[in-house]
Amino acid sequence: MANEHIHHAGMDAGSIAALMTFAAAMLVYVFAVKRSNKKYSRWPVHRTFFWIAGMSCAAASVIGPIAEGAHSSFTYHMAAHLLLGMLAPLLLVISAPLTLLLRTVNVRVARRFTFILKSTPVRLLTDPITASLLNMGGLWILYTTDLYQVMHHNWLLLVLIHIHIFLAGYLFTVSIVTYDPVPQKPSIYYRSVVLVLALASHGILAKFLYGNPPAGVTAGDSETGALLMYYGGDAIDLVIIFLLCLEWYKNQVSHRFSRPGYARSI
Repeated sequence: MANEHIHHAGMDAGSIAALMTFAAAMLVYVFAVKRSNKKYSRWPVHRTFFWIAGMSCAAASVIGPIAEGAHSSFTYHMAAHLLLGMLAPLLLVISAPLTLLLRTVNVRVARRFTFILKSTPVRLLTDPITASLLNMGGLWILYTTDLYQVMHHNWLLLVLIHIHIFLAGYLFTVSIVTYDPVPQKPSIYYRSVVLVLALASHGILAKFLYGNPPAGVTAGDSETGALLMYYGGDAIDLVIIFLLCLEWYKNQVSHRFSRPGYARSI
């Protein structure tokens, strides 16, 4: 009983801290947009919308009814997973935060930041295979071991797992599609193959959970949560696939119009 009381007290304090963090992130982005607009062309309004929407999705996964329900319901937990580990990262990637950052800081800071982006550790973490292993590997470990049950009795472990789900989801998304400048972007074909394998792993895990509930989860709850994971994940993955295909199409058009002699041929 004492541990449960500490757990809920900690979550209350954690909810307040999380709410302040998300609100601060939104305000910082808006401030950066205003600063950028004074120096460069107007920052696209839709990117600001995607940033706020992404932060709102992340906040909804750890604060409010979904977060509360996730402590006792695997279905609610899976809804939080989709928001925190898939939808929020996708929306944030589309908002191009690194590009906005480089537009707002001075040249010296921008150069240092670019140097970090070019470093070997960052390039390794943002490689599609590494990002996929961190993302999907973490989910397989969470749901096929006792970790899922244990995290609900350890507030610190719960926080760390949520942070991992978000960061791993963001790294995976940015390794496949990104609107920010990257030192060396892998080919579309390489990213496509890794994406297909990652989607297959996600689908297989969902089917596995449908018939094999995690520790402490009832069969009915696991089935509903697995269905949500399968179809909800597919819906978000379709957007990623569309963005990747759109990038391929733009590259094809750009290559066609840049070919020598194209202007003479028309």
